[in-house]
Amino acid sequence: MNIKSLLLGSAAALLAVSGARAADAVVVAEPEPAEYVKICDVYGAGYFYIPGTETCLRIGGYIRYDAGFGDVGSFDGARANDRLDGEEQDTWRKQARFALKTWTGQETELGTLKTYTETRFNFGNSSGDYSGPDGAGWDARNSGITLNYAWIQLGGLRVGKDESVFDTFTGYAGNVIDDTIVPYGEFDTNLISYTFDAGNGFSAIVSLEQGSGEYNTFVRDAADNWVPGVVNNTIDSAVPNVVLGAKYTQGWGGITGVVAYNSAWEEWAGKVRLDVNATDQIALFIMGGYGTDDNAARTFYKPWGGNWAVWGGGTYKFNEKTSLNAQVSYDEQENLGVAVNVAHQLVPGFTVTAEVDYVNEGKRGEADYLGSWTGASDESSIGGLIRFQRDF
Repeated sequence: MNIKSLLLGSAAALLAVSGARAADAVVVAEPEPAEYVKICDVYGAGYFYIPGTETCLRIGGYIRYDAGFGDVGSFDGARANDRLDGEEQDTWRKQARFALKTWTGQETELGTLKTYTETRFNFGNSSGDYSGPDGAGWDARNSGITLNYAWIQLGGLRVGKDESVFDTFTGYAGNVIDDTIVPYGEFDTNLISYTFDAGNGFSAIVSLEQGSGEYNTFVRDAADNWVPGVVNNTIDSAVPNVVLGAKYTQGWGGITGVVAYNSAWEEWAGKVRLDVNATDQIALFIMGGYGTDDNAARTFYKPWGGNWAVWGGGTYKFNEKTSLNAQVSYDEQENLGVAVNVAHQLVPGFTVTAEVDYVNEGKRGEADYLGSWTGASDESSIGGLIRFQRDF
């Protein structure tokens, strides 16, 4: 009996203690904060350390939507046939793009080690040319994934996929969207380049390049006559294309010169550019190019018509959010291009640009090139586009 009473009493005591504890508030220790991302501000905003490494990484890109209208040109409207009566007519040219960019940086005993990549995913009209009676060339579809940049840089040495130094070192031809109505050079290439920066505004560069793409144009035959042909812009031997450049920049602007040798076609080309910051609101530029055509009418470094071409224009800033941009281009083949736009930043990172483009093909189809090389539907064409772009 005493043992039974003792057991019952012990059980009751345990239940009482358990009940009392259950009635107390449960206290859970807060976890210590874990540092998953460590900010790296050495190379600018947006970089963070890759966990467990000394490498800084930044991820960014943009979403873009273009709607082109008017005559057929590089960035303008499209042509199609009516589904019911087959009549050829104008239509919109649309393109949506997602561009993914990455940057890395790390300090080493040999200097800063950097990388940059940009990959573009596009959906829109599948071709730049109206093709066939059914207008199939203007079908909307996924129109390709392109690797636009993938390079490694250590100090002044850069290797990988980039745009040609012939264009990037001088700078693009203005802040208009369609800046290649009269083209000033091709872009995509593998390269090995080295940039020397003296630190006083003077810099110089040398680049060994592979080239890319091809043209339907005119070439000289064995009898020194112009005949239709295809110019392949990729090197055809162990000898690379060579680009040399020099630049001097100050607060007032700058002057830049580049010269390029095309090893496959044994042609030379060069450009000189002057930039002037006229006021805090107005920036102007003018650029001239000259290239040989001994063996081919158009090549990787001389895609314009004839031997010489000129580009000029500028930017006027109404305020911090809105700017007016213009460019005029002309070449020896009497091709004239004009592009004007207004760009407005609605909110930080979101810009709307409306542009009007005009092209006049001076010597359409004559023997320095083959047919309508600008892609315009008529000798004199006008069109434009509206662009929405969100950068992040």
